[in-house]
Amino acid sequence: MGKTVTTYLIDGDPKGTQYAFIRNTTCQMFIVPRSNLSYLNTQEKLQKPAFYILLGEDEATKPQAYIGETENFRERVKDHDSKKSFWQKALIFVSKDADMTKADVQYLEHKAIVEAKKANAFILSDNKQTPKAPNLPEYQLDSMDEFFEYVKFLASFSGCTIFDVSQPKAEHLFYTKGRGCDAKGFYSSNGFTVLKGSVIATKTAPSFNWKEKRESMLKEYVANDSDKLILSSDKTFSSVSTAASFCLGRSANGWTEWKDEDGNTLDSVYRKQLE
Repeated sequence: MGKTVTTYLIDGDPKGTQYAFIRNTTCQMFIVPRSNLSYLNTQEKLQKPAFYILLGEDEATKPQAYIGETENFRERVKDHDSKKSFWQKALIFVSKDADMTKADVQYLEHKAIVEAKKANAFILSDNKQTPKAPNLPEYQLDSMDEFFEYVKFLASFSGCTIFDVSQPKAEHLFYTKGRGCDAKGFYSSNGFTVLKGSVIATKTAPSFNWKEKRESMLKEYVANDSDKLILSSDKTFSSVSTAASFCLGRSANGWTEWKDEDGNTLDSVYRKQLE
């Protein structure tokens, strides 16, 4: 079923301060860059109980996040601004209607940390402990579970994949082998996801032009197992060719390198659908 999402770019910049909400729901998400924290002074809603995610992204490494809750985000973020250097923007979730309670946002924090750790897409070095869920009445649990589904949707809508766990269909799996590599994955709207357990080439070709970046990524996503490099979690790449190059340790055209079990290339399955 379709959804209508209203997004307002507060300063007219698609990468700047904005808020978004899904029609006929109470969940509202604010996106505030670290460079514009003064915006919080004008928003009474952000000086009340809220659930939030601080995001820091670096293309060369696994992205980092911090998940938290507060009774006043404007005051709480002052501490984060002085003590946490990694983050570039905050996603703040509030109710458009009645204010949430302290227990509500604590429950959202608990749910978010559990699901983010399950997805394993971000480093949560400051969320090593998962807080206990507060005791909420059954009717409120249902309400907060529904609210959290909207949180996940809006986070993904904004481009934050912290909760995304893709479920590939067997017939959509593609494979690539060579140079000690034996990898598999699938293509989706998010890009190409190389699946956990894939064997990654240990060496890079002399002409490979992003060796250092690949080495950094190997440290974040790969475990050594009897001289093999095994992908320890799913890794999604926006480019199918980058995914293939990462696995093979050489320059590669992902549209032809990735093939399904019948030998069909990714190109023939997806890019020629309209022919």
